[in-house]
Amino acid sequence: MMSQPLITILDDEPEIRRILTDALEEAGFRTQSFSRAREFEAALNRVTPDVCLVDLSLPDTDGLALVHRLALEQGAAVIIISGRAQVQDRVTGLELGADDYITKPFDPVEVVARVRARLRSPRSQSSQSDIVEFNGWTAYFDRYILEDGDGTQTPFSHAEGEVLRLFLESPKRLISRSQMQESLGGAAGDSFDRAMDVRISRLRTKLGEDPKNPRLIKTIYGAGYIFLGDVKWL
Repeated sequence: MMSQPLITILDDEPEIRRILTDALEEAGFRTQSFSRAREFEAALNRVTPDVCLVDLSLPDTDGLALVHRLALEQGAAVIIISGRAQVQDRVTGLELGADDYITKPFDPVEVVARVRARLRSPRSQSSQSDIVEFNGWTAYFDRYILEDGDGTQTPFSHAEGEVLRLFLESPKRLISRSQMQESLGGAAGDSFDRAMDVRISRLRTKLGEDPKNPRLIKTIYGAGYIFLGDVKWL
């Protein structure tokens, strides 16, 4: 019998942890909850959760810096749950690598739905392997590493990896914004569009693309994107 996905909760408010734990466990997930970042990070050395729910207002660390580290170092999706409701806070969180952003107060049903959306992402559902070659590059999705032909390695975040994998699984085909939103989850709107722009821009930079004339990830204005690489899954 396959183990149920593990969801970790980092929030210093006991009532928030209780509400999230009850809702997620009722939905069939396993949970672990923490009030301090140091306890949370210590647990990550022992087990990798499937989704991390992280509050930004933490007593012992900067929540945004923690989200950025998680995005680059962990194989889990990261969903911010925060009382910071300004658009710039949402954009900053997504730019730093979070997969989604939920503001407080929230409906626990929505949180469960967002968690399920992350678990339905291409990274979770793909039947492909975790290693793929394209145009002189090798992407290791099990380690979140890009390697060029000289062996130089560049890390990418979970969120960037979702977009890259989506492109690699549909090479030389138009992918519209609506298809990206449907495949990657998250609420449609300006925040999602901005997050996609940032992730694609960062992928282009890591792939050494000319931002004015990219060779691999082409923008089709008003329609979406096309990945023009020659892809070989290993």
